[in-house]
Amino acid sequence: MVDEPEGSADALRLVVVDDHQIVLDGLRAMLHAYGDRVQIVGEARNAEEARRLVSETEPDAVLLDVRLKGDSGLDLCADIVKWRPECKVVFLTVYDDEQYLFQALRLGAAGFLLKRVQGGELVEHLERMRAGEVVIDPTLAGRVAVSAAKLHSGEFWPGAHLGLSQRESEVLSLLVTGLSNKAIAAKLVVSEETVKTHARQIYRKLDVPDRSGAIAVALREGVFH
Repeated sequence: MVDEPEGSADALRLVVVDDHQIVLDGLRAMLHAYGDRVQIVGEARNAEEARRLVSETEPDAVLLDVRLKGDSGLDLCADIVKWRPECKVVFLTVYDDEQYLFQALRLGAAGFLLKRVQGGELVEHLERMRAGEVVIDPTLAGRVAVSAAKLHSGEFWPGAHLGLSQRESEVLSLLVTGLSNKAIAAKLVVSEETVKTHARQIYRKLDVPDRSGAIAVALREGVFH
């Protein structure tokens, strides 16, 4: 639990959920200067703690990551939206995959932001969310808009017909060239864990057990020419 600062009756009451204490500490420090606008009323490191805090504090919003250690932020979002529809859910994550964004919005999330956001920007996003807007990180929103325009005009990225997102298609193309996960991460400027996550999604969507199976499907289907 976080002590309520004085003079913050009109501030948006926020519960933050992340499985890394350093992130929770960073958010608290970053938002401290905006205590008259956003007030952290609780911090949780897993879904169970989050559910308890939401019940106890009745916040206006919950800020959480897509993935929590041993839990799914997406599942937690679905639970909160169903259980307390008046409580808005906003994702704050490093996962810049539009598929996560689409899943979050389908589950009723009110926002999807990336962890590179600055304090003032985060507060503005949260206030817009409180006013009824769905807030999406500008970088990700721009990418989704371009993708939507291509889809509308009939321009599909390689692998779209197999259900792959644009980023998953990029990862698959690099798998086909024989690059390691580490090399792919360096090329796409993401973490190796992010590449592994994309790879698992690719295997699931292509119904294959591993990298070689994914490459075989890509070659058989003529995904990359």
